[in-house]
Amino acid sequence: MMALSLCACGRSEAEDTEPAETAVTDRIGRTVAVTPGSYKRVVCIGAGALRMYSYIGDTALLCGVEDIDNTSLSQRPKMFDSVARPYMLSYGDTFAALPSCGVGGPNAQAAEAEKILSCTPDIVISEYEDVEKADALQEQIGVPVITLSSGPDGVFDEDFAQSMTLLGAIFDEEEKAEALISFIRAQADEISKRTADVTDKPHVYICGLGNWGTTDHLMTSPDYVAFDIAHISNVVTDLASKGVQPIEEEKFTALGSDMDIIIMDAAAVKNIKPLYAEDNTMFDSCKAWQNGEVYLQMAYNAYYTNYEIALINTWFIAKTVYPDLFADIDMTEKTNEVTQAFFGKDLAAEIFACPSSFGGYRKIDTATFFD
Repeated sequence: MMALSLCACGRSEAEDTEPAETAVTDRIGRTVAVTPGSYKRVVCIGAGALRMYSYIGDTALLCGVEDIDNTSLSQRPKMFDSVARPYMLSYGDTFAALPSCGVGGPNAQAAEAEKILSCTPDIVISEYEDVEKADALQEQIGVPVITLSSGPDGVFDEDFAQSMTLLGAIFDEEEKAEALISFIRAQADEISKRTADVTDKPHVYICGLGNWGTTDHLMTSPDYVAFDIAHISNVVTDLASKGVQPIEEEKFTALGSDMDIIIMDAAAVKNIKPLYAEDNTMFDSCKAWQNGEVYLQMAYNAYYTNYEIALINTWFIAKTVYPDLFADIDMTEKTNEVTQAFFGKDLAAEIFACPSSFGGYRKIDTATFFD
């Protein structure tokens, strides 16, 4: 749990109107002195930091941005540009007007102290989860460096909730943070409640999950959290380790007859399409493919996790597997409801319009989709 303890003592009544210095424990266990509500110049570094800050903090306080999040630059990492990143859809114009605090992206996994210093921040929000490097950067730049984390279950993980709480405490946005956490928990509870008593469960295969870059039909997970929340039977059960990982082609083929439904992450389509062009029999063992039961969820990993899309995907998966239980759920309306909670904006149309969204949540026509 995040630790908060006041470090200022013996203040006069006049001084009580000024922000008090407070010690916080960040998400990698470092104790850092901060002054909640006092920060006017913010920099976010590392995969996912700017996204998480944008959920709680004021983007007008940003004084620098990584190149990967500045679409006005011609020379920058562009590997995620076709994928919907709702924080970019919401605040991309703001980011484009800011100076560089580093390159960013999966191929630049180090904080750039000189560029950060050039932005003159008074606090840095980081997703570089390394204690020694965070301490060294903080000493070098002379301002608090606060590290966030999200945990293996992403938007549903207690680590994510604690990161939101931490941001709320630092930026005087406690109510906003608590409202978002409560919203996420209520959404998960509703999905779980609707599906708790299901006994006749189809077997579902999830594939194309992002793992430091886009992947293909063999990248899956035996413990996909959306399946756990929606009480869905995962066709992949016997892998030696947990988490997102590839399976062998032979195992994919062997599981095919048990695949009642396939959920494919949209980010993987660009990699699967050329494979299918080489061998259009690659899905022939899959019952779901033969029966036309293949569905496209929105890409939820693009410079780390799109947490709001991961939540929306969970609704889509539950609706796909148990359509009668979710007949009242319209995915455009649900998408807007979730983006309103995270950003205060309806973003469904913009998310679905991104090239790698292929028009939004949908059933794939297996006869023509990859032609």
